Amino acid sequence: MTTIDAPGIYDISEAKYHADPVPGGSLSSSGARKLLPPSCPARFRWEADNPPPSKPHFDFGSAAHKMVLGAGPDIVVVDADSWRTKAAKEQRDQAHNDGAIPLLASDYAEVRAMADALASHPVASALFDPDEGTPEQSMFWTDERTGVNCRSRVDWLPHPTSDGQLVIPDYKTTVAADPESIRRTVAKFGYHQQAAWYLDGVDALLEDPAVFAFVFQEKTPPYLVTVVELDVLAVKAGRQLNERALDIYAECVALDEWPGYADGGVLELSLPSWAVAA
Repeated sequence: MTTIDAPGIYDISEAKYHADPVPGGSLSSSGARKLLPPSCPARFRWEADNPPPSKPHFDFGSAAHKMVLGAGPDIVVVDADSWRTKAAKEQRDQAHNDGAIPLLASDYAEVRAMADALASHPVASALFDPDEGTPEQSMFWTDERTGVNCRSRVDWLPHPTSDGQLVIPDYKTTVAADPESIRRTVAKFGYHQQAAWYLDGVDALLEDPAVFAFVFQEKTPPYLVTVVELDVLAVKAGRQLNERALDIYAECVALDEWPGYADGGVLELSLPSWAVAA
């Protein structure tokens, strides 16, 4: 088991990263979001200690990452129409046990087509140019304000450039990549927090200034791609939420207490406005 006991950028497997190789534990961006409402520290602690099993839509996204980034677990193509048969399920489970990504043949064709479409996008293809960066790099640093050990796994770490400006891209598969849908997706999943978290990690470990870009791609033909950079206010809002999560994490670790939604008390709740409208 790899142990990370010093800040830096490490080339380790996804499995080792998610197992948290930092002695005493570290906080990731997804973990920080899990500490905050509508979740809670108790939910964060349980899921950290009991990782949920992989789901088919997660496998699809992981396979798309593999195709686009050129790094990650092997893809095992299962020649079946669905996962309903016993044979298909056994092949799927064996692939998971082997650390691979199982995909139905039809899904593999979709993922291949997505990667081809992204390769034809002038901006996205440049951001993931294999000659200009390294995929799947794990970053570890310590938050100076709280002393909390932090980690992130960037999809792509670009090589230093002559102008000293790094663009850190993050690939997301999505149902809809139009601007309004992306705006709602960012708010729903806390991607503004992810952007701020990753930028803080880069700032702690690298000298070059950086910007963070999301590369959203639709999962259905024609597999449209939209590249977005969140504005200053969005990143600021994400950073403020991250600071709150870091404070919560530091306190929970210090006290070894991971409270639920109501801190053991009783909440007084009112109905949502639509439920009481005349």
